[in-house]
Formats: sequence, C-alpha cells, structure tokens
Amino acid sequence: MAALLQRGCRIPVKEGLSGRRAGGAFFTGPVFPAVPGYGFQKVLPFCRIIVYNFPDISERTAALLYGLQGRTADLEERRKAMTYLPEEFLERMKEMLGEEYGEFLASYEEPRTYGLRVNRRKITPEEFEHLNLFPVRRIPWVENGFFYEGSVRPAQHPLYAAGLYYLQEPSAMTPAACLPVRPGERVLDLCAAPGGKATELGARLQGEGLLVANDISASRARALLYNLEVFGIDNAFVTNETPSALAGVFEGFFDKILVDAPCSGEGMFRKEEAVAKDWTPEKSEYFAGQQREIVCQAVKMLRPGGKLLYSTCTFAPCEDEQTISWVLEQFPEMHLIPLPRYEGFSGGCPRWGDGREELKLCVRIWPYRMHGEGHFLALLEKEGTAGEDSGNPPKVPQERSRLSDRRESGEGGRIKKKKTGKKAGRNSGMSGAVSGYGPGRKEREILEAFLEPCTRRIPMERLEQRGQKIYLVPELPDHVRGLKFLRNGLYMGEIRKDRFEPSQQLAMSLKAGEFREKVCLDPEDERVERYLRGETVEVLPEETESPSGWKLVCAGGYPLGWGKLVQGILKNKYQVSWRKS
Repeated sequence: MAALLQRGCRIPVKEGLSGRRAGGAFFTGPVFPAVPGYGFQKVLPFCRIIVYNFPDISERTAALLYGLQGRTADLEERRKAMTYLPEEFLERMKEMLGEEYGEFLASYEEPRTYGLRVNRRKITPEEFEHLNLFPVRRIPWVENGFFYEGSVRPAQHPLYAAGLYYLQEPSAMTPAACLPVRPGERVLDLCAAPGGKATELGARLQGEGLLVANDISASRARALLYNLEVFGIDNAFVTNETPSALAGVFEGFFDKILVDAPCSGEGMFRKEEAVAKDWTPEKSEYFAGQQREIVCQAVKMLRPGGKLLYSTCTFAPCEDEQTISWVLEQFPEMHLIPLPRYEGFSGGCPRWGDGREELKLCVRIWPYRMHGEGHFLALLEKEGTAGEDSGNPPKVPQERSRLSDRRESGEGGRIKKKKTGKKAGRNSGMSGAVSGYGPGRKEREILEAFLEPCTRRIPMERLEQRGQKIYLVPELPDHVRGLKFLRNGLYMGEIRKDRFEPSQQLAMSLKAGEFREKVCLDPEDERVERYLRGETVEVLPEETESPSGWKLVCAGGYPLGWGKLVQGILKNKYQVSWRKS
C-alpha cells in the first residue's frame, strides 16, 4: 500500500474538492486541484480516503480505493465481467505486472483517449491553438500532439480536409516523434500504412530529402498515399513491396528508418474489442518471427551512423524486449541509445528479454500510467559515420534516376527496366511523352504560364513527363526499376489540348500565400462545405484578384483544391474521390 501511495493513484476529483464527496468517495486531507479537461489527478501521498457504497462510483475507482486502503479488490470478479479480454492474456499480464495488475485491469473501464497531431508542414502547434477550432489540450510527450474529447468530431471540420491535422491515438504518435528526423535526410517508413507516422516524418522533412513510405498491402498502401497527399508531402516515393525487395535496392541508403512492426495488437484491446476477441497466445510468437525478419532487412538499408526506431502496440515481451535482444545479438554493429523520457514512461525490462541491462533504454507506455492505449519503443544506432563504405549505390545521372507512376489514380504499377534497341528509339521525337524524362519545350511553356502566379520555386530540372502527365520527382538510385509503387514524388497535373490542368495533389502541397490567384473563404462560410461536396459556388469580384481563370480555393488561408472561375461562378475541380457525400 505504501508503494502505491508513493507512486500516486489516478482518481476522479472534482475541482476544488477537499473533504467532500466526489463520485462515491469521500476525500479528507489536501488534494491536487483538478485541471479542466483532464478529468483525473493524483492524490497526494498523505491523503486519507474513505469509500462509501454510493451507486455512482465506478468499479475502477472502487477497486483502486479499496486497494489503497489495504483491502482486497475482487479482481477475479472483474475479470469475469470483461468477457472480451482473453483469459490467457490476463494471466500473462498478471505475472508481468504483479501488484500493478489491478491498476492495469481497471484501465479497461476508462474511456479511450482521442488525439490529433498538427501538420507542421502547414502550421505550427501554437498557430493551431490560436485557431480555437474546438477544445484541445497538449499531449506532454508529443510536441505537436493534442488531446480532444470524444464528443468532438474534428474530421468534420473543413480544415481537416485542408490537411492541418491527422487524427491519431496519443501513444501511437510517439514513435515518429522520437525518431530524430531532419530536413534533407533519406527516411524510410517500412510498415507505413495507413500513414499516421509517415505523414509526421514527411512533414518534418519540410520538402527536403526523401521519404520512402512502404506497405506490403496494396489496399493499405492506397490509404497511405491518400494521407500523404492530404498532408502535402511532395518528396515521397510510395511503394508496395516486401522488405527484402526494398533491401535489394536500398542497401545502406537511409539515414533514418522507422519500423512500426505488425504485431498482436494488445494495446488496441480497449478501443477495438474485435482485436481482443481474435487474439491467441500463438499470435505473439508468429508476429515475433515476422518482426525479426523485417528488422533484419531494415538494418541492411541503414547507413553507418543511421538510426532505426522499432515500435509495437503490444505488451508481449517476445515481440518487444526479446525481439530487441535478438537484434542486438544478431547485429553487433547495432546498439541501443536513450529515448526522451516523460512522466509516465517506463523503461524496458531486462528480465523480459535476455537480462541485458541496456534494455532499460527502451520505453514502454502503459495505459494505466498515461493517457494512451500502450506502446513499446526502442531506438537503435548503427556504428560508423555517414559516408563510410556501406554498399550505398553510387549516385547516377539525374535523368536516369527519375521515374514516375503510370496512373494518376494511385493504383500503382511496377517501374520497368529501360528499353533498349529499335523499340526504344521509336518514340525519341515525342518530347518526353513516353520516355519519362523532362517535358518538351511546348509543354514546358504551357506549364510555366500556369505557374506564373506561383511564388514557390518549382525546380524545372526535376520535372518528368510521362504521357501527358507531369511529375515533380525526387532523386532515386537507378536500380529502383522493378519495384512496385503507387507514386514517385508529386503528381502536378496534365497537359490537355495546349492547356495545363493542375492536380489536387499540387494544391495540397502549396502553403498559404504561395499562389496569388486564389479564393479565400472563411471556414464557417457555407460555400466551403458546398465546395467540398463538389458543387459550384458564387464568387464576388472583391474576393479574387482577377475575374476568371484557375483559382486556388482556400479555407482560412489553407488550400483545399482548385476551381475555375467563369463570370462569377467557380467551377468545382475538387478531386471527385475526395468529395464529401
């Protein structure tokens, strides 16, 4: 009991209560004042607590209070009530957590937590707070993360469609926040779908360097592509490959790699009961094998001096500490480095691995200690310094290193090897229409005319034309040919009958003020909702610089998409697949 009191226990406390009934409990002695919006506060170690059998007290609170008074909470009865939690899972957690098991079990009676992460590619966390869209409060361990209440619907706000924030469970934000990515680096998100972590990594690159975002599932990779496009990430190569196929191309290539590995998902049990009902003890061992193979390929792709962050949303030691122990054993060049620590973070447990003391450098997020569902993280560094011989492919001429996808739809394709011989020369006079190289003179003039109002510099040397489609592409090694992918860089638009039609992706990549020809509407203007539904809207003469032509449609100064203004009517060019029903 003394140990529990020293740690403090999360108990509902109403603001300003001391020596008064709160919920079904009567508190005597001083208590911390409640912080509006948080709902829970720690009781001071010297608080006395008396529990009455009031009907409105929750089971969790009763169990914790009885435990603090030295009484035995009936955990077996509580377990029986939680029918969706597998018995074998509970037995293992009881063995792992010991005296903290009651607190862990009680956390499943608490409502799930909701969070969003601000897109620093478009807005700072401080600017987002000043927008005052709905009540939020900062997540202490994620610089650009915010809690919001479950009754709020942030996805319905127009600025969500503008890509200002991403909805993500608070503890799931931690891996990308803990990988120290800097603009200009080569970064790989190996298991990236649906894009929560990839969007954060891409935003932190600030349009410089390269993000390779991969997922082995084609359907999940399409969701990944969509989220990257909404966020305005224009320097991404989105692939749909196995880790081993990528390792055959990108050996020793990346500065930073994130492996948020597929796992048994025990940290998702509270918010998705179906995951709990589908769980078996064998799943943990199965995923542990997968995780080791994935990390093995990731290590191959990491440059000397590079950093790899491994994470799971499960509590199983065989997927967490034991996997990291295996990595350290198999790859002596890899070593653990400390992660930032915040209140509530726990270190890894050497006893759950192979006894290595350095496992304490890992981080565990427990749902009973923090406002989150749970996560495991480990940050590893590869010995050496960047620039050493690492198998990194030699730099190739730019015109040979640039490739783009064959479809605007994002359904993807396979990068084919270059044709040689007679067939390769048949299209040599088509201004890049088939070659996949830079646009011809005529196409370039059309594009430059459209971009005249654009204040953002578009590097013409990085443009590629395939068919009539124009892409702004990052530099890649020559032997990426053969990989399955959905998008290479930014799809800018299409040349049609001597005119350029810009893409939705180009609009989302622009920041406020980077395109002079725009229509800026208040987010609360009913025209914004109509635009997002694909309807035409009226525009007053004073709301735009010129009376006709292509306009960047903005809500509160943040781009939503394109429209074409004709005699005061804005023809809607918002991408059909993105429109609200």
